[in-house]
Amino acid sequence: MINWKQFAKTFLSLVLSLALAAGAFSTALAQDEKSATIAVTDTIGTLHPLLMDNTEVVKYATSLAFLPLVELNRELEFVGQLAEEITTEDNRTFTIKLNENAAWSDGTPVTSADVLFTFLLWASPEVGNTGLNVYAIEGVGDDGYTEPGATEISGIKIIDDKTLTITTKWETALYTFENNYGRYVLILPEHILGDIPKDQLLTHDWFRAPTVVSGPYFIADYDLNHYVHYTANENYWQGAAKIKYLNINVLTSSQLLSGLQSGEIDLIQQTTGSILLEDYEHVRALSNVTAYAGTPVTNQSIFINVENVPDVRIRQALLYGIDRETILNELVLGNGEIVDAFLCSASPYYDESLGVTAFDPAKAAGLIAEAKADGADTHLTWHVNSGDTTFVQAASFIAAVFAELGLDIEIKTVDLATLMTVANNGEIEVMSVQYTYAPVDPYTDVAWLLSVDGWTKYQNEEVATALAESQTLTDQAEITARYLLTDQHVQQDVPMISAYILSALGATSNRLLNATPDVFGTFINVHQWDIAE
Repeated sequence: MINWKQFAKTFLSLVLSLALAAGAFSTALAQDEKSATIAVTDTIGTLHPLLMDNTEVVKYATSLAFLPLVELNRELEFVGQLAEEITTEDNRTFTIKLNENAAWSDGTPVTSADVLFTFLLWASPEVGNTGLNVYAIEGVGDDGYTEPGATEISGIKIIDDKTLTITTKWETALYTFENNYGRYVLILPEHILGDIPKDQLLTHDWFRAPTVVSGPYFIADYDLNHYVHYTANENYWQGAAKIKYLNINVLTSSQLLSGLQSGEIDLIQQTTGSILLEDYEHVRALSNVTAYAGTPVTNQSIFINVENVPDVRIRQALLYGIDRETILNELVLGNGEIVDAFLCSASPYYDESLGVTAFDPAKAAGLIAEAKADGADTHLTWHVNSGDTTFVQAASFIAAVFAELGLDIEIKTVDLATLMTVANNGEIEVMSVQYTYAPVDPYTDVAWLLSVDGWTKYQNEEVATALAESQTLTDQAEITARYLLTDQHVQQDVPMISAYILSALGATSNRLLNATPDVFGTFINVHQWDIAE
């Protein structure tokens, strides 16, 4: 494309004559001049592909450089990234066919060996990652690790350079495999990292500014509490990004409206940037911005560590004593819905017969009094994500209500990275965080959360069996029945409360073309985004 300012210095007359002849002249910026800024309201815990956690902001920020095998689009369909397709005939062995054109930025093809190499790193005790666990793969120990020095995993077989199979220890639904391993394992280049000692990989300098990537952008510079700067991968195998410079800026929710209004912010995606609810109508009214209501799947989840809050009556009191309708209508301004437990109405496995527990402060007070008489601790510490200003207000409101009901709640507001640390270490009693459960695959998150390894430390054999059975079935009604049973136990035992399901607002500047923010799929076509001038 033409750089107008430079071109005009020597060829102005030629340009004018061509413009007259053609009847038009494009003043679009050259790629080298184009930049766009994404605003997020959570700090970015890491950009290291082997330190991935459960936060969407980390996944999206990292996968701009290192692609996953597949991704969910906004229609909730799994679409290929590095993989052309993933298939299975028995829900045990999954065939991964890599895209024939997939290549690293240095021109080296992305191969099956890279996929095996990456899974070996995740399973390596020398690496010692604490993120995604791959224990479900045949040949990996139940602790998630192989033997030290392992160079193969028996459950992963390379068929050819672009085809491999992965076999799991038990039946696993295709959608679960794709969501768990397809979306969250970001593939790494064996030809670059293969000679680095595994015990050095988590801290190796290469990951501070990776020189070889598979995605549309290189990571150029970052301060994880404030920003990430990217530059386009000119050799991106799907075509170089039209926007040369991409930035993620970490801001507070209160800064988003003014940033959109001034043009300093080009995009806010619903699960990584939290626009203040009181600003929704102001954002919708901006003439230079298009607002997008996100699919209502973001669950404002309250997780209770049942080991640290062992009395079920205290947990039940929390469910009865939180006035969720008032919070939804007054603080969330009606932008969402109320459900019990995990599944939202957008899930194909949602069953409305579960019902919703009504606000009953008298019942909550009675349960607290009973538990206290039996020696239960009626002081709770509640960790809240400081980046979610709406729920910070909600938590203060909840604590004030419970003070009248006999339960002393201490609210601790912490940034998202700290919240993940204390949750993963089992140090929470109660925590709240926005959690986006993929509606097509509740299993991946629910099975982990309702386990001794998950944040709730909850164990129930009937629930575990129902969830396992959901992976072996193909009939939607039968799968729905297993999730209903799970939600019924959650409703009764209360290791988790859904405060509300949020239909969050996203937004783009009208100068940003081809970008549509939604809960899923926003960044699949980031290389096709453009700037209108």
